[in-house]
Amino acid sequence: MADDERIPVGVVGVGYAGRYHAEKYAASPKAALVGVADIDRGRVEEVGSQFGVFATTDYRELFGRVRCVSIAVPTRLHCEVSRAFLSAGVDVLVEKPMAATLEEGKELVALARQQGRMLQVGHLERFNPALRRLEGVIRDPKFVECHRLAPFVERGTDVDVVLDLMIHDIDIIASLVRSQVHRVDAVGVAVLTDKPDIANARITFANGCVANVTSSRVSMKRERKIRFFQTDAYISIDYDQRRAQIYRKPDKSAGWLGIRGETVEMKDGDALADEIDSFLESVRTRAPALVSGEEGLRALEIAAMISERLRQPAASP
Repeated sequence: MADDERIPVGVVGVGYAGRYHAEKYAASPKAALVGVADIDRGRVEEVGSQFGVFATTDYRELFGRVRCVSIAVPTRLHCEVSRAFLSAGVDVLVEKPMAATLEEGKELVALARQQGRMLQVGHLERFNPALRRLEGVIRDPKFVECHRLAPFVERGTDVDVVLDLMIHDIDIIASLVRSQVHRVDAVGVAVLTDKPDIANARITFANGCVANVTSSRVSMKRERKIRFFQTDAYISIDYDQRRAQIYRKPDKSAGWLGIRGETVEMKDGDALADEIDSFLESVRTRAPALVSGEEGLRALEIAAMISERLRQPAASP
């Protein structure tokens, strides 16, 4: 692709996540990284120098320079910054969760629709090679179990663990179950912050599927696994290892002894590069984003239900 055909793009927030976004855009043949913004002058100038692009502490200086932008600022600022770019006619890829509140999420979806802009939400697990490899294998799950555990870091603690970590799995489950939520039960505990740092939620869908989801940001080890139970198979995915195990239901004549397992290894792949490539393609073709604002809003709705349950006092025995 010729340089003049590359899409001019910027990144707002070049901390941990945003710096990776800048790297992927700089390496993409579809994009021309033209500017970065961050309130930390030292950090933004360092990143700007690294990639040889315009650097500013005021994201509004990217208006008129970029056609699309990645927003990787703290969650509480997602709505403010996304709103500004959408209103300026710029397509937006905003990191998850799309907003700090359901009302803000609804505002962004409505604004993107009104402005005719692309709004993609950075639910990175949608691009995990393990999950993409099993598209078509996971069908109509009846029970889902997830564990997403991580050691404590201060990044992301402006929100509770539901919006910080659990929302990844909420989005995956919502994208596969495709049914309204009937009931949510949840428990959580604040350990190192003033918000729940570990939580468990039981989500019952109208079609009968039940999801049991556990997330912790105060664990000693990192674990990211999801298991699906459906009428014809059991599927276990280890996101970090990019490995899946599939156990298919045998013919009746074989009985349970006929169960055979299959291990699927997926060592290659770059989820963030794929996410950004998908976003750039949507910007170029105007095709709907794989994880649209509406998809991000659905995950945020379920997350809000769980967070609300966590705020309610436990029922007396």
